[in-house]
Amino acid sequence: MGNKIRPRITPEEYEVVVEYRKQHQALIDECNTSGVPHSDVKHYWFKSEKFSMFVGNKGKDYLQLRDETISEMKKYSPNYPTIKYPKYKDAHLLVIDPADIHIGKLCKAIETGDEYNEKIAVNRIREGVNGILSKVISFNVDEILLIIGNDILHVDTPKSQTTAGTFQDSSVMWYEAFTIAKQIYIETIEKLMQIAPVIVQYDPSNHDYTNGFFLADTLNSWFSKSKNVTFNVTPAHRKYFKYHSNLIGTTHGDGAKLNDLPLLMAQEAAEHWAGCKHRYFFTHHIHHKSSKDIGSVCIESLRSASGTDSWHHRNGYAHSPKAIEGFLHHKNHGQIARIQHIF
Repeated sequence: MGNKIRPRITPEEYEVVVEYRKQHQALIDECNTSGVPHSDVKHYWFKSEKFSMFVGNKGKDYLQLRDETISEMKKYSPNYPTIKYPKYKDAHLLVIDPADIHIGKLCKAIETGDEYNEKIAVNRIREGVNGILSKVISFNVDEILLIIGNDILHVDTPKSQTTAGTFQDSSVMWYEAFTIAKQIYIETIEKLMQIAPVIVQYDPSNHDYTNGFFLADTLNSWFSKSKNVTFNVTPAHRKYFKYHSNLIGTTHGDGAKLNDLPLLMAQEAAEHWAGCKHRYFFTHHIHHKSSKDIGSVCIESLRSASGTDSWHHRNGYAHSPKAIEGFLHHKNHGQIARIQHIF
């Protein structure tokens, strides 16, 4: 009878069926007992004393993931104590930008010469951030700008597709990638906030336009009680941050043309434009390094830490250095250093 319910069941019984179809609790219990991964089961037959039904297993839905996140946040109880930081006369802003991480991307060395999966992705964020911090230890840092988003997640749908519907080779289910990204971001922010106040700025991106926003909003909620972390996680495609005489814009890079960014900055951040001598725009998306002065604005595209997958290797988009990048900005003298952690 496929997915149809026998007509003799009562409305109350039908509600039970709907609940089972949404939560898959019977399947989850059986998988936990037998040791079979829930995501490996594509469909199953549910049978009770009064009815039976054939159910497709689509994994977790958004509501279930949301409930699990809320439950986890309640258990964690993130009441962060307020940290008091030293005052520096010769102060610097540290920008850390883990760009195009693509958690969930699958790359096989036998095909592309590059092994990459969700575990490697997390290790590269952790190693890259630690590497940048070790290189700036001698500088007085009084603020940290952490750029998030920018294809942190590889896919945006249960069908392993980007937001636009392009299929991607994936190493984990979409909800697993979401949870993994959330945990490594939390770990990173908690580490950085021990050094200086953290400003988290989110750039929407083409691989994960919806789930990336949900992730950024989740982080905002997670740290809502902390007075040492602030967020700019609106869906705006270009965002700006002022640090003394520095004006820094960020965007993913799949939208406005690079040559138009200086004028857009002058219009969209007009209240800061005239008072900032040093102007920068950090872009992403293309996975390789470029830097160009357009008028008074330095437009810089950042490297990716992610591996080379089948499509990129087949089309020859390969062999660019893999890196996580950071930047030091002096409050008066502008950008004084670029920090590369190469993998």
